[in-house]
Amino acid sequence: MSQQTIAQMHTLLAALQPQHVNIIDDSHKHAGHTGARSGGGHYHLEIASAMFIGKTTVTRHRMIYSALGDMMRQDIHALQITANAPTNK
Repeated sequence: MSQQTIAQMHTLLAALQPQHVNIIDDSHKHAGHTGARSGGGHYHLEIASAMFIGKTTVTRHRMIYSALGDMMRQDIHALQITANAPTNK
């Protein structure tokens, strides 16, 4: 289920036109955790998008939650987010 969930997250996050997306399933670190019993996973998301330029951290997170929609209520129990505008290196 984890790979399917991550694939679905990638599909939904495409709406933010990211230049970089990395999703790590940390659910195994939370085995036995109350929230983990409901079936929702724990994930770490790293994402860079030009859509984040000029946006606050709170606004960036809201954009991500909006893109993920119902997954935030069902498939995802916890989401650690690193959301940045792309850098020119």
